Amino acid sequence: MHRVLILGAGKIGALISGLLAESDSYRVDLGDVDGAAAEAVVRAHGAGNLTAFPLDASSGDALGKHLADHPVDAVISSLPYYCNVNVAAAARKAGSHYFDLTEDVEVTRAVRAIATGAAQAFVPQCGLAPGFISIAAAELITHFDELRAVKLRVGALPQHPNNVLKYSLTWSTEGLINEYGNPCQAIMDGRMLEVAPLEGLEEIEIDGTLYEAFNTSGGLGSLAETHGTECESMNYKTIRYPGHCDQMRLLMNDLKLNHDRGTLKHILENAVPQTLQDVVIVYAAVTGKQDGQLREENYVNKVYPQVIAGRLWSAIQVTTASGITAVVDLVLENRGKYSGFVAQEQFRLTDILANRFGRYYAPGGTKDVSGEVVVSGKAGHQRRQKVAAR
Repeated sequence: MHRVLILGAGKIGALISGLLAESDSYRVDLGDVDGAAAEAVVRAHGAGNLTAFPLDASSGDALGKHLADHPVDAVISSLPYYCNVNVAAAARKAGSHYFDLTEDVEVTRAVRAIATGAAQAFVPQCGLAPGFISIAAAELITHFDELRAVKLRVGALPQHPNNVLKYSLTWSTEGLINEYGNPCQAIMDGRMLEVAPLEGLEEIEIDGTLYEAFNTSGGLGSLAETHGTECESMNYKTIRYPGHCDQMRLLMNDLKLNHDRGTLKHILENAVPQTLQDVVIVYAAVTGKQDGQLREENYVNKVYPQVIAGRLWSAIQVTTASGITAVVDLVLENRGKYSGFVAQEQFRLTDILANRFGRYYAPGGTKDVSGEVVVSGKAGHQRRQKVAAR
């Protein structure tokens, strides 16, 4: 069995630990600064090969000691982005593979530097965006003789928006603010540029529904470095319901809350509810020449909440956890194939979708599953109910 350490017992870490542990191919240690939170996740899953540890991963000494006492094949960070440089350094010292979910550009650069010359793999930016969207776009790129434009668009949205933001908090608030507030990378006229977040507003229609999309930071990952010189334009934008961008511009730019992110985090978490009834939209479009003709190919998918191991998980939890566990599985199952810094686009989309964890991206889901669970009354306290039933 592969042995892994997962850091962070929150929304994503809880599902990552369950997917790996319940596959019966992994022995999983789950560490969190709140030991009780990690214990609650372990009790909810009830897997014998899943163990909780109180662990402050922000302390390099504490993390190093844990890895020395409990050696693992891989360290998986589902912590906030600003924790990941210390975690990567500890993984390098311990000789363990490293994976994270960061969208932060500077953190990724630091991880790349740590990975230089390493025998083990360092794979940042796993998950949905960056992550799966880069893999999907890279797969389409291989179909073209010449590239012209590459568009990456992703959105995690409430199924039933009913507030002025037309949004619900579906993942890390700190990560969301980071994406909305930091400079973005894009290829324009064949040159790598920094562009402003919350700009580049456009309309996009998918399956008859109108959305908006705008610049956000980090979603492009390393794809621009890998393929940017081959095309005229490449950019990443976040999908939202129309009107959201204007509201966020008011908060972050006009009210200057981009410079007071602690206050903005408090406002959002106090006013914007969380939901398990969401939908993730993945949209990649590549334009270029095939056999001398100008053509476009698209990968478009909608992923809805799913019941896994008897519990309802939101679409953003499913897509993020599925993305990183599929990549972890491919690295650990192909010993010696990956080392040093590994970009997401080095993985084939066909391999991800065929993987036992990547299969959760399969198209064809609907909002009916989450609706039925919510109507039954089982969604709100499902972890507590499952523990009580044991």
